[in-house]
Amino acid sequence: MLNRTKWFLTDYLQQADLALLGLCSASTLYGILLIYSATRYRGGNRSVIVQTAALVLGIGAYFLMARLDLELVMKRWRWIAGFNVVLILLLLTPLGIGEEEVGNTAWLRLPGIPISIGPAEVVKITYILLLAWQLAWLREEARDLKSFSAAVQIAGHALGLMLLYVAVSRDMGNALVFFFIFLCMAFAAGVALRWFVLLFAGAGGAAWAVWTMDLLPLYQKERFLVIFDHSYDPLGRGWHQTRSMLALGSGGVFGQGFLNGTQTQSPSGASLPARYTDFIFSVCGEELGMIGCLAVILLLTAIIFRVLFVARNAVSSFYCCVCVGMAAMLMSQTLINLGMCLFVMPVIGVTLPFFSYGGSSLFTLFAAMGIVSGIKMRSMTTNHRPPPGLLR
Repeated sequence: MLNRTKWFLTDYLQQADLALLGLCSASTLYGILLIYSATRYRGGNRSVIVQTAALVLGIGAYFLMARLDLELVMKRWRWIAGFNVVLILLLLTPLGIGEEEVGNTAWLRLPGIPISIGPAEVVKITYILLLAWQLAWLREEARDLKSFSAAVQIAGHALGLMLLYVAVSRDMGNALVFFFIFLCMAFAAGVALRWFVLLFAGAGGAAWAVWTMDLLPLYQKERFLVIFDHSYDPLGRGWHQTRSMLALGSGGVFGQGFLNGTQTQSPSGASLPARYTDFIFSVCGEELGMIGCLAVILLLTAIIFRVLFVARNAVSSFYCCVCVGMAAMLMSQTLINLGMCLFVMPVIGVTLPFFSYGGSSLFTLFAAMGIVSGIKMRSMTTNHRPPPGLLR
């Protein structure tokens, strides 16, 4: 019995994507160091303890999800779609909590659980699985991925869920992540380019109408105005990013030193806000400088390229689309968060993957990467290659 267990574990570890796990773990440990520094002024280590516990649980989820038979699970796709809708609608119940300052309700506080849970973190994964299943079916079974009816089906599903989430939560940050995931997966699967042109034209027209007709709340309009004019309300809507730019600029090449950042270590309310969540990258820039920031970018880039490598060698269109969706999720969150810190994107509450504080977010990220590892394992057991055209 002992020999069989040893053989199973050895064989499992040989097939699992340990390189991906190593990159994710290294990024998280780096992030925990930054979180420790960013919360040191408050006293206590609760945030570090929560993030460390999420890392341990996340590694367990990584190996567990790698053993999941996705194709068997997706036969219950109707249940998964229903789960997505119910989880989002729970935000309308007394379980939903939000932040008045940012005007959204994007979190659930479940009785008996000391941390809040963001439904979007879970729904992103199931959203990717459902969209990949639909794209693969249209490509392989229906042989219809370029027609108008196929485009309507895909957009109806993908954008319908995104609009439901926006209507319920008013969380534009994660809605933008959903949209980016949809674009990347549809493009990789081979949806005709003319439908993307039509989509962007429609979206541009809708955005123009919303802006000119003053349908956006004032606080949301001001978030965009400060991007185009940094002198607009620097002590109000532009405060977060003004302090972020000051932190990044003061770090220089090598930074002020770990645990020595002027704003990072200051208890003053006039210092860098959200320093262990949305603006953890600014903490890195202030204390570790450009070198520390480049390390963050390189680690995240390596993770994304590793996921795309697994996508390229996936055994089916479905698995390939899943990996593309996971890579798009990481890429969009990274670009949006860095854009916020660099004052080229509005502050819309998107955290930096693996680095920002958030137990539920970190746990689901490791679960998502476990799914990618499982796809890599299945790729090693067959010589079947994905159909030509995927990843263009």
